[in-house]
Amino acid sequence: RRSGQYTMNHDHSKKIPDGTSFDRSGSQDSLDELSMDDYWKELENIHETRGNNHEGRVALVVKEPDEGELEEEWLKEAGLSNLFGESSGDSLESMVFLSTLTRTQKAAVEKRVETVTQTMRKRNKQHQIPDVRDIFRLQNDSKGKVCDGSEPSAVRTSENKNDTRDATKGPNFSLGTDEPKSLLEDVPSSDTDINLEISFAEQAANLKDSSVGKMYKGGGDDTLLPNFRLPKDKTGTTKIGDLAPQDMKKVYSLALIELTALYDILGTEFKQQKAVKIKTKDSGLFGVPLSLLLEQDQKKVPGTKIPLIFQKLIAQIEETTLETEGLLRIPGVATRVKGLCQELEAKFYEGTFNWENVKQHDAASLLKLFIRELPQPLLTVEYLKAFQDVQNLPTRKQQLQALNLLVILLPEANRDTLKVLLEFLQRVIDHRDKNKMTLKNVAMVMAPNLFTFHGFGSKTIEQSEFVMAAGTANVMRFMIQYQKLLWTIPKFIVNQVRKQNTESQKKERKDKAMKKLLKKMAYDREKHEKQEKTPNDTDVPQGVIRVQAPHLSKVSMAIQLTEELKAGDIVARFLSQKSGNVQTLKKEEVFLYEIGGNIGERCLDDDTYMKDLYQLNPNAEWVIKPKQS
Repeated sequence: RRSGQYTMNHDHSKKIPDGTSFDRSGSQDSLDELSMDDYWKELENIHETRGNNHEGRVALVVKEPDEGELEEEWLKEAGLSNLFGESSGDSLESMVFLSTLTRTQKAAVEKRVETVTQTMRKRNKQHQIPDVRDIFRLQNDSKGKVCDGSEPSAVRTSENKNDTRDATKGPNFSLGTDEPKSLLEDVPSSDTDINLEISFAEQAANLKDSSVGKMYKGGGDDTLLPNFRLPKDKTGTTKIGDLAPQDMKKVYSLALIELTALYDILGTEFKQQKAVKIKTKDSGLFGVPLSLLLEQDQKKVPGTKIPLIFQKLIAQIEETTLETEGLLRIPGVATRVKGLCQELEAKFYEGTFNWENVKQHDAASLLKLFIRELPQPLLTVEYLKAFQDVQNLPTRKQQLQALNLLVILLPEANRDTLKVLLEFLQRVIDHRDKNKMTLKNVAMVMAPNLFTFHGFGSKTIEQSEFVMAAGTANVMRFMIQYQKLLWTIPKFIVNQVRKQNTESQKKERKDKAMKKLLKKMAYDREKHEKQEKTPNDTDVPQGVIRVQAPHLSKVSMAIQLTEELKAGDIVARFLSQKSGNVQTLKKEEVFLYEIGGNIGERCLDDDTYMKDLYQLNPNAEWVIKPKQS
């Protein structure tokens, strides 16, 4: 555990500490005094502006949940509320869902269902309360094996470590020798490759067993973060935004269960915080809920996903030059920033605000102010603590995996805004030779703005600030450095979605067949067989797919699949068939989509090998179209 890595002398608790008061010995990352100094200065600036503006601010109340309430809420969030309570009988859909879970995921669900069950019994609720083991037993009897190839009983991770280890031994997963070292420092390729095919929690359980508790801490000077990368996946990398909403809903449930399972395995408590609703501004720019701000902005610019003021402030900072020394670190003049803030509130939407008067450091201060003033933190009340707790996970790879799942769990508006912010911060860092703002410096300055949320009241901030400082700055570094990886949906989750869809379709087909039987309708057998056939079987020979492109001049083409054929090649083939009467679309505007079969809809990256994907989803239809914004 690293939460206490930076300790403070008590007499420093009220003032900005100097570098000498840190206990460096347990630090995972030796952060130099200069950059820590940036953190405390930033905090001082924040407290100053807060003092001026917010005497009357109502702190957001974070409610302490009753026993079992957290778990009940968790099951609802995971889409499993019908495992308990009044609707517990209606859990066929949940059975399909549970049948696709890995062992560690099942253990996480089981643990929460048990807590809720016990609480309900205590409350003397007279609902039918199923025993969690029966839920899994029922489902296992009908299913046989679960999707990760392991024996299907619900296992407690702490008691059955050896069983959990077996669960990860699939055809694509090799642990090398039994020597713990080979898993860790001595294998640079596996150390920096992020395996998206095996559940993160299963990997953690495996590593825990194999290294007999010697988790790799990666001590020493850590100014250079590991160069993590995603090995190429032949069936294509799936990014957030590539899937249809109905599948994203399933991804969300799975990501929540997976993150919980990962934290369970690693012995870190995962608790979603719950905010009590408070009265917030219902119009304006600063201090307005993100969703409301976007609603307001979409009336002006339909389809916009990032608040207009946020976009404009970034554009304003970039317009001058990103080479300005101390950009983001040097604050604007407090009185001027306050005045600009009021003027923007009055004139921004009217279009009468004069941007020429805004100095670059003032614009940077306004950007940070906007983030801090959100009534709920950009990383959300629910998950802010989980983001902070990432610093307590044993290995950097696990920290990255947890951040990946947390990004998936953020509401769309928060996630899109965070993405634009991180991309901007990276552009600032790209000019570090001139502006002297390295990854470390930018992380130091931005961490207090994202992590010290005014809503939790000053008490929490005072007590935990010093412990959190270096840790949250490290989480911030991770988010900036690995932002491209964080917006990827792990393949094991996409595969679980495919399995759920396949099982649901089977169930639907059975239901339909049953209805037909009950109606005793005589129908033409030939016609029935035709309906049962998939579009690919009817008019296309084996090894050939039919691709539709309604927006292009060549609207349809039969494509012969070869080992090397990629999605990008098919799009290029269509675009080369030009004809005068159709609006020309550029290569970067259209994408090949996999639609139906075992997925709702998925936008394919250009490097997807089509033959491999076709084998994974032979019943899909293939359509070229522009990406929906």
